[in-house]
Amino acid sequence: MTEIKANMAGSVWKITVKEGERISTGQDIVILESMKMEIPIASEASGQVIKLSVSEGDFVNEGDVLATIE
Repeated sequence: MTEIKANMAGSVWKITVKEGERISTGQDIVILESMKMEIPIASEASGQVIKLSVSEGDFVNEGDVLATIE
C-alpha cells in the first residue's frame, strides 16, 4: 500500500479521483489551494484508490495522508 501525503499545508480544493478507481503513476489525486495557488498532488504509484482520507474543503497540514493506493 502507498499513502499519498500532502507536501504542504493548504485547503483541499478538488478531489479528482474516487474510491475504487484505478489510477496511474503521476495522475493527479487532489488539488490543494494555498496562498491563492492551486497545487496538484500526484500519485506516486499505480493501483486502486482504496481510501480517500480527506474531503473537499478540508484543511491539511504537510505530511497528512490524502489517499491510500493499493
